[in-house]
Amino acid sequence: MSETLHTRRLLRRETHSSRAVASVSAAVVLLAGLAWLGTEAVLSVVNQPPLIISPPALLNWAAGLPSTVLPWGLTLAGLGLALVGLMFLLVALTPGTRDLHVVGRDRTAVVVDSEVIAAAVSRRTRQEAGLDPDQVSTRVDRRRITVDVRPTSGSPLDETLIRAAVEDELSGYRIRPEPGVRINLRHEGALGI
Repeated sequence: MSETLHTRRLLRRETHSSRAVASVSAAVVLLAGLAWLGTEAVLSVVNQPPLIISPPALLNWAAGLPSTVLPWGLTLAGLGLALVGLMFLLVALTPGTRDLHVVGRDRTAVVVDSEVIAAAVSRRTRQEAGLDPDQVSTRVDRRRITVDVRPTSGSPLDETLIRAAVEDELSGYRIRPEPGVRINLRHEGALGI
């Protein structure tokens, strides 16, 4: 039995961050700028002193920029504005993901933090290889689980055994989408007890 549309929406909402903060921030900045320009225009029409600069003076200042500012200054300002625009575009178009993963069976779905998965994988690796807790560390991201193993000095480890243990542990979770596994066996060993 497949997931319902409602369940898929809930899971996406839990595992992806909202873009509301970026949208509201951009809207507030834009509205504040437009409100300021509108206020300056109204003050100029009724012959009142401007709050900061009158629209005719602002236009004269903008028209005189090429002759009063060095070309590299204009270039840097343009690059800065382009970078800010690119940042807003990337925030708008890229999906915001959280450090969460969907695990479960066909009829149920559970959202689990990446640190929980990393701790479980590290524990299983330590048990399988007979290592101390400080000899195994695991990083979990969206597409990959990386297990760093530092063997005890003089005791070589079998990477295939560790990989099989990690993949066996992950198969029970049924993480969606299934991440790849990378095992890093370090060359320097730890002192044994």
